[in-house]
Amino acid sequence: MIKSMTGFGRAEVLEGNTKFTVEIKSVNHRYLDINIKMPKKLNFFESSIRNLLKEYMERGKVDLFITYEDFNEDSGSLKFNKALAGEYLSYLKNMAEEFGLENDIRVSSLSRYPEVFTLEEQAIDEKELWAVLEKALRQACEKFVESRKVEGENLKKDLIGKLDEILTSVDFIEARSPEILKEYRARLEEKIQEVLGDRQLDDARIATEVTIYADKICVDEETVRLRSHVNSAKETLNNGGSVGRRLDFILQEMNREANTILSKANNLEISDTGIDLKTNIEKVREQIQNLE
Repeated sequence: MIKSMTGFGRAEVLEGNTKFTVEIKSVNHRYLDINIKMPKKLNFFESSIRNLLKEYMERGKVDLFITYEDFNEDSGSLKFNKALAGEYLSYLKNMAEEFGLENDIRVSSLSRYPEVFTLEEQAIDEKELWAVLEKALRQACEKFVESRKVEGENLKKDLIGKLDEILTSVDFIEARSPEILKEYRARLEEKIQEVLGDRQLDDARIATEVTIYADKICVDEETVRLRSHVNSAKETLNNGGSVGRRLDFILQEMNREANTILSKANNLEISDTGIDLKTNIEKVREQIQNLE
């Protein structure tokens, strides 16, 4: 099964007094680019988080949002810095005396000075916290991957349809090319007959001219290779997995063959079909940029 690089997953896990909410979303990117937004107190989990995400994804620009809530009433304790408060008070008294100001300092105002009161959080049990976070991450990742698979299957159907259209164009070119040679020979004979009148035509010379013309417009090798590339692309899609890079390479080869066919075209129908070929190949190339 193939996967799109566009996906979304969300999970909430509440265990005891700890709750984690995890959201994952992604868009196209050539490589795997993970951007994590989470509370600073969880920064020591970053490496583990990245390693976990790599189990579920290989390409895409991925944004991960983690919300952490702790409902434990004893999660922190208030600390009074007596020494620092004394220093503030001493400096304030000195200022009042030096500048002749009224010392109107009160407890309420002193308590608002920086670091006089601080809230110290209790030590975190990393193993216990990671167990809850990991569960939330994996649930979100599973939903994320599932959304990618659904989108990937829709892309696969669309791509198979476009590849079939390319094969239809190849079928037309292969069927039309021999007829173009016959028409060229008929026109050549007609022109020579006009010039020579009743004199006998030189079949060998005509055959030589037709052969030279055939070499110039022959696209047999190109259509064979193009058909092979299309079948290879369809097989890759059906095999599933991470197919984006392989398909990108195949499309480059398909485009090269289509360019050659168009450059050799000496017939309006072949030219129009060659343009259709390149148009559909470009559509496929754009679509596969969405695949992982």
